Amino acid sequence: MGRFLAERLWSAVLTVLGASIIAFVVLRALPTDPARLIAGPFASEDVLAQVRAQMGLDKPLVTQYLDYIVNFFTGDWGFSYAAGKDVLPLVAERLPASGELALFAFTIAFSLAVLLTVLVSYSGSRVLDGLLRAASFVGVGVPPFWISLLFLMLFFETLGWFPGPVGRGPAPPHVITGFYTFDYLLAGDIRGALTALRHLALPGFALSLASFGYLIRLLRANLLDVVHEPFITVLHSKGVPAFSAHFRHILPNAFLPTITAGGLILAQLLGGSVLVEQIFTWPGIGTLVIDGITRQDYAVVQAFILLSAVIYIVVNFAVDLLYGWIDPRVRRS
Repeated sequence: MGRFLAERLWSAVLTVLGASIIAFVVLRALPTDPARLIAGPFASEDVLAQVRAQMGLDKPLVTQYLDYIVNFFTGDWGFSYAAGKDVLPLVAERLPASGELALFAFTIAFSLAVLLTVLVSYSGSRVLDGLLRAASFVGVGVPPFWISLLFLMLFFETLGWFPGPVGRGPAPPHVITGFYTFDYLLAGDIRGALTALRHLALPGFALSLASFGYLIRLLRANLLDVVHEPFITVLHSKGVPAFSAHFRHILPNAFLPTITAGGLILAQLLGGSVLVEQIFTWPGIGTLVIDGITRQDYAVVQAFILLSAVIYIVVNFAVDLLYGWIDPRVRRS
């Protein structure tokens, strides 16, 4: 197990370095001058030289890269000239909103996909299986932004069941975790928690639909593969009940790839869902990055790229550990 952890940790470190190099090179290859954007189009060369020196752009590229890495992991993510404040607190303000939305969408997608797929596969109904496949095609094929607009037209404009594109709603009196639902529950305010859930519902379900469809297709295909394995035939020949064979042997073997896919989906959602956040005026990191790209805010975009890479790596490292804990064959290999 120790070697397994060491290999995964070393792979995670190499991936972080690779992602940081790509982000560093791509941003410096863009045909824009950050100093010119900050100083203005009519700034003199002396002023531009001073701005470049303040930003560290006058140093060699290797030195800039080392400063970039060291500063990121020590908490110095640069200064946003568009927002007029440091990038780290700016991201820290927005990250809980994206995190709450991502976790809500992931919980909905993963739990419903697993529950429905397992029930339909156990029932053996061709009609239910056809409906499940149709739902997966809709989820994978329909863009989340279109579903978001459809949800707003139906559930907000027509029926009035849920709030419109007004963001997260009122903040709790004491923000502890940054997740409004949890903070209201910690304060014992059930009505406030329900209000926060109502604001989460439409963007969360719109965001979860694509993940829901993908997980259904993946788990269904894995279940069909495992059902035809020789050891399942042996189990049936020994008189093992269908329920026990399905839930103790078929499902655990088919579920492992779904865990890996779930980790990738969660990391993607945590990295920010730009279009859905824009449509619902959700004050998350996705809208922050869109504003940063629009304003050509160099520091914000640079920090977001590396932060997204770190989120992907941390989540997938945790999935690798979970995978190895569930399946001993992974540890032995």
